[in-house]
Amino acid sequence: MDCWGAFLLCLCFMTSQSETMETSQDPLLWMEKLERMARSRNSTSAHPQGKARKGFRKEESTEPDQKESLIRGLERSLLNASFGGSNLTLQTPTIQSLVFKLGCSFPGLSLSSASVERDPQAWVSHAMQFPAQLTQDACRNSPRELRLICTYFLTDYFFQNTNSSLLNNYVLGAQLGSGHVSNLKESVNISFRHNQSLEGYTVTCVFWKEGASKHYWGVWSPEGCRTEKPSHSEVLCRCNHLSYFAVLMQLSPAQVPPELLKPLTYITLVGCSVSIVASLLTVLLHFQARKQGDSLTRIHVNLHASVLLLNVAFLLSPVLAVAPASESACAALAAVLHFALLSCFTWMAIEGFNLYLLLGHVYNIYVRRYLLKLCAVGWGVPALLVLSVLVAKNSVYGPYVIPLADSQENGTGFQNTSMCWVRNPWVHSILVMGYSGLTCLFNLVVLVWALRVLHRLRARDKVPSTRACRDSVTVLGLTVLLGTTWILAFFSFDVFLLPQLFLFTTFSSLYGFFLFLWFCSHRCRSEAEVEAEMEAFSSTQTTQ
Repeated sequence: MDCWGAFLLCLCFMTSQSETMETSQDPLLWMEKLERMARSRNSTSAHPQGKARKGFRKEESTEPDQKESLIRGLERSLLNASFGGSNLTLQTPTIQSLVFKLGCSFPGLSLSSASVERDPQAWVSHAMQFPAQLTQDACRNSPRELRLICTYFLTDYFFQNTNSSLLNNYVLGAQLGSGHVSNLKESVNISFRHNQSLEGYTVTCVFWKEGASKHYWGVWSPEGCRTEKPSHSEVLCRCNHLSYFAVLMQLSPAQVPPELLKPLTYITLVGCSVSIVASLLTVLLHFQARKQGDSLTRIHVNLHASVLLLNVAFLLSPVLAVAPASESACAALAAVLHFALLSCFTWMAIEGFNLYLLLGHVYNIYVRRYLLKLCAVGWGVPALLVLSVLVAKNSVYGPYVIPLADSQENGTGFQNTSMCWVRNPWVHSILVMGYSGLTCLFNLVVLVWALRVLHRLRARDKVPSTRACRDSVTVLGLTVLLGTTWILAFFSFDVFLLPQLFLFTTFSSLYGFFLFLWFCSHRCRSEAEVEAEMEAFSSTQTTQ
């Protein structure tokens, strides 16, 4: 009897051990089912011919329900799994599951992962932080041991939705017991990191909202989540509930196609080089001349000097951004480049103001030290603005990543180029786009007014057609002189993007060369007028 009792006791113990092992293996079996479903769907997509095509509509209609049922089965198995210790970790090639036993004195929990490599050039890591408030409501109703399950999907196959592109197709899920956790005062922080910059992408933290779609078992929604970007390659999601989370991303407007990078680079290098030579030649011709010229010529020379500085700083900027130099050197060059750009636009505005004085026939107004005051404005105001930015926050300047659009399935095809430039979006919006926009608008108004004045003069004096053609060339030169072609910078959207890229790159890089042509024509015209006056004077003397 004792032997039979011992045998039955041993049999019961072995049976219970077998049931426990089967229960602990159950979540892994669900994960493998999910893996097989994803693999079979991928193979069907890769070979859509023949029998796989039959019944396609039926498969599409039942597939969301299958996904939901498998994920629900995985959640239940994780909540009911038996294991020793305080946590359990299970992993398959694209799914990782973690289970934690929590008490009512839960102090909070922080999780982080190492890099998860899916291909040699793209990896993403994550971190999750749960507040101590997580278990308060559950323990207030019925104090007991709670389970927190975290499921990480390295594929978005089970959460596919129309017009959605996730950061590396990565989904992080969290659930406390079988209840729904929402309206937390302390947020759950989920951090997504990438090994390349996310500068050119609009990123939004979203969660999977179940039952919000007729064709899918859920949709991505940003409700209850706040998106932050602590760095160029990290996205921090602060959410007040538990669910499946991801980062929805899309290309920001005005992305540069990578196939256009090479021709645009050649145009920029050639144009800026030609402009540097032309501007330098103009400045040297001015200082080598015996007669320094009037205030108009000196204003032109100052504009050439600002364009010369702008082109030199611009060509050095991408070189220093990728060179093994200190970030402070790149920041200094970025500040110089910003100063040169502001100076260039300021001198354009001064050209417009001076043109207004000339065509307005305000010759009798005397301004003491006129050129000195113009130099104080043309060089001083940009210097004051850049110094103010440096004093307020010196990290505004430094290496800036320019993203290039690239088409890949997961939406994270990166091909970036760098330069030393303004990194703060507010400074860029106000002191780059805003400043240049106001300058171009002012000069555009001056140009329209100058056209009306010239038209009125031609009508009054009955100027012949040859003179009218010369005036048309003058207007074209004034258009370049006042920098109104820089308005093209504000048309980098939709169908205007590609033409704008080439037109703006051509006109802006060759701006110094166009100014040189205007300077030469102005100088030749002045010399021709002087010669005509001398001939008229000599002929008068001869007749007398």
